[in-house]
Amino acid sequence: MNVINEAGILAISTRMHRLSEQLRKDGAMIYKAFGIDFELKWFPVIFTIYKKEVASVVEIANEIGYTHPSTITLLKELEKLNLIEWKKDKQDERKRLFQLTSKGSELIDNMKPVWELMSQVLGDIADNQNNLLTALNEAEEKIANQSFYQRALQLKNSK
Repeated sequence: MNVINEAGILAISTRMHRLSEQLRKDGAMIYKAFGIDFELKWFPVIFTIYKKEVASVVEIANEIGYTHPSTITLLKELEKLNLIEWKKDKQDERKRLFQLTSKGSELIDNMKPVWELMSQVLGDIADNQNNLLTALNEAEEKIANQSFYQRALQLKNSK
């Protein structure tokens, strides 16, 4: 066991970051092994558009939990690759609605079997007595209700 693991809960952010980086690196290699040219940073945006079929910048940003500017940056990258396109909202001309292009739909079709494989493997990795996904959901919900910072200040002030 290394010193970071020995730090226990104090190093949770470091350990989650380490795990995330490993999953990202492996995920990129899996896409490559299937001959799919895809950057993992695009996943939340393209998957949201795929699931919603049509979505505005605000909807996408809210769904993925990213800032508006970060979301726009990713949308521009996907648009340059001709994976998504936008049209004006008929009710609000200022609003752009994003959807997959035929090239984007083809990419999704090619990725679906890879997603099934990834889901199976990640299920094996994360499904143990502690159930990583359940714990992650619970932690995110608690932090959404009261942030880590707010909780620390509250505890500090109560002493």
